[in-house]
Amino acid sequence: MTNRITKLFDIKFPIIQGGMIWNSGWKLASAVSNAGGLGLIGAGSMYPEILKEHIQKCKKATNKPFGVNVPMLYPNIEEIMQIIIDEGVEIVFTSAGNPKTWTSFLKEKGIIVVHVVSSVKFAVKSELAGVDAVVAEGFEAGGHNGREETTTFTLIPMVKEKLKIPVIAAGGIATGRGMLAAMVLGADGVQIGSRFVASNEASSHINFKEEVVKTQDGDTQLTLKELAPVRLIKNQFYNELHDLYQQNPTVEQLKEKLGRARAKKGMFEGDIKNGELEIGQVAGLIHEIKPVSVIVQEIVNEFNEVSSSFSSKFIF
Repeated sequence: MTNRITKLFDIKFPIIQGGMIWNSGWKLASAVSNAGGLGLIGAGSMYPEILKEHIQKCKKATNKPFGVNVPMLYPNIEEIMQIIIDEGVEIVFTSAGNPKTWTSFLKEKGIIVVHVVSSVKFAVKSELAGVDAVVAEGFEAGGHNGREETTTFTLIPMVKEKLKIPVIAAGGIATGRGMLAAMVLGADGVQIGSRFVASNEASSHINFKEEVVKTQDGDTQLTLKELAPVRLIKNQFYNELHDLYQQNPTVEQLKEKLGRARAKKGMFEGDIKNGELEIGQVAGLIHEIKPVSVIVQEIVNEFNEVSSSFSSKFIF
């Protein structure tokens, strides 16, 4: 399978692992890269020195390309970018900020830059800023999300219509069928997050992984739009938040309820009642925790099987 994304990143399959906070350490990133995709270390939940350690360990664990995902709203951004330069990282995915801020700086250092967007407007801005590709993420996705609530199914063709650079689809994709659907709509590749959360190599707590496997249709909800929209599993914390919304809370009251390190508490420390459990709607299709190598192969096998059967079935 060779296309613009496999050529851009020098990978076997156009499958990118989402750089998810508290889930995407060096073990997950290296495993995805070794399986033929592109692994990403999630810098958003790492202090600079921790990120440096993960990059160094990832380089030892794989000789394949890997990258770092950097949410630009996080503190220590300058230090994080300097570590990326010093450690020779060749691929950076940026998100949650203006693509103009760091794209030219990174590209001057020879780094491939991809920006995550949730709308056509920001996809166009990203291309104008000089990024090499965009991740167009629909609101089915887990974690922090766009306010537009545009679904992947509608976002991908609209972005594809406006851009010349490669488009990577994200949000609601966990299977070979999902990957095929996204590419039929115009995506050059896919970014998958939730399916890799429920992997042996994800750095998240086993309690969270098991909660993901239990999650069914309707068990997640996009909330906290006044702060930063985030899709969560409906646990005790979510229910308390829901009750608070019935009182028309102020932004300050929402911030107080959220508190500090809520995501770490849920996803990394395993407090499934009081933590923030970020996962996508597609969790309803995830039924088992598996090794990354198995997950990638299952996605590729299903993609090939379904695409082959469709080529003969749907000719009018």
